[in-house]
Amino acid sequence: MVLSSWNALDADPCGWSGISCSFAGDHVVKINITGYSLRGFLAPELGQIKFLQQLILHGNNLIGIIPKELGMLKYLQVLDLGANQLTGPIPPEIANLISVIKINLQSNGLTGSLPPELGNLKSLQELRLDRNRLQGSVPASSSSDFTSSAYGMYASNTNLTGLCQASELKVADFSYNFFTGSIPKCLGYLPSTSFQGNCLQNKDLRQRSSSLCDHAPPARTPQTTNPKQQPAEDLSNQHRRASKPAWLLALEIVTGTMVGCLFLIAFITALQRCKDKSSLIIPWKKSSSQKDHVTVYIDSEMLKDVVRFSRMELEVACEDFSNIIGSSPDSLVYKGTVKGGPEIAVISLCIKEEHWTGYLELYFQREVADLARLNNENAGKLLGYCSESTPFTRMLVFEYASNGTLYEHLHYGEGCQLSWTRRMKIIIGIARGLKYFHAELDPPFTISELNSSSVYLTEDFSPKVLSDASLYFYKQG
Repeated sequence: MVLSSWNALDADPCGWSGISCSFAGDHVVKINITGYSLRGFLAPELGQIKFLQQLILHGNNLIGIIPKELGMLKYLQVLDLGANQLTGPIPPEIANLISVIKINLQSNGLTGSLPPELGNLKSLQELRLDRNRLQGSVPASSSSDFTSSAYGMYASNTNLTGLCQASELKVADFSYNFFTGSIPKCLGYLPSTSFQGNCLQNKDLRQRSSSLCDHAPPARTPQTTNPKQQPAEDLSNQHRRASKPAWLLALEIVTGTMVGCLFLIAFITALQRCKDKSSLIIPWKKSSSQKDHVTVYIDSEMLKDVVRFSRMELEVACEDFSNIIGSSPDSLVYKGTVKGGPEIAVISLCIKEEHWTGYLELYFQREVADLARLNNENAGKLLGYCSESTPFTRMLVFEYASNGTLYEHLHYGEGCQLSWTRRMKIIIGIARGLKYFHAELDPPFTISELNSSSVYLTEDFSPKVLSDASLYFYKQG
């Protein structure tokens, strides 16, 4: 694991994997954690690591928005957040990165228009924005009276705005978005592939069909609101409170958001222990009274293909929620039977509506969507979810495995139950499940802990390998 060398008790983070410091060891200058399936949000406090020169988190599973606080990194030269699941607009504050040479935001779910302020980045040489959901025109100049060199050097007497001001720009990719209008003349030196897959007027390029362009993602306007003024179903702009409820912390630890949280917690602790070094700051520390109003963009289409149960359906299936088979401070687990269907395990999250924020809703929906894509006979299966506002309800519905865990049969059960034939069946089933998780799913599904406690057995002793999130919920029972 990439964070295996991270120790929250270590006073010096400079030896941690993915962290590079200055020669004197008093500044963190580079964070490079690429392709390790990190999950979680980008913390606004990243903007307080003021000597950071490279922030490379390419190829992970980060969600949420790009925090505007990144614009505070005056020494940042490389910003690479490509190949994640980030949403929302590109914050105009990115244009404050006066030293940046490379920006890579490709292969995310970014929406909105391209900030013309990006033209203020005089040192920018590489800009990759392909494979997002950006729209509007490519901001170029208030005037077309200019000339361009082979590498984007411009000469004009007019007051230019937009990307035509980025005089050092050599490489740029705007492909596979929803940009409209025409290609700016000042960007004519770029290859035609840099603009393909959009809704541009250029007929000689491979553009999207008119039907796709007509259904371009709607532009979203960031808003900051008070969560008490919104219903539970519209949580995308709710207030994130300083203290997270216990169930979320537990969920983060076992679902893979653990990695993102450990990333932050370990860094906080180490920097706190280095507080005697004046050049090091504590980027994550907040007072308990501090309130952050943030925008969280939630895709309303995220769960459109996942079965949604009503609370009433689950109440009937679980005998008025009287059949409790497990509990914890964070959840209650019920056993039930869907009419004409299978036995189910229903996990009800124990959280009050006033503590439910946009961030928690996004976590919940992401986990549901991620679990719902599992479809293999040897993988634990999520059957659906329940989300209602009156009474406030967030539930997950899993397939029930009646024969318990492999661990129970190995250590507490009768040996005769696990005959040689059954043992071979279980071994082969586990292998097939792992092959499905790692080789057949795209992106692959992470199993951070595989042991006999994470393998559940059905009535006929078929094994069900549980993902990290499934394992957490089952263990509550």
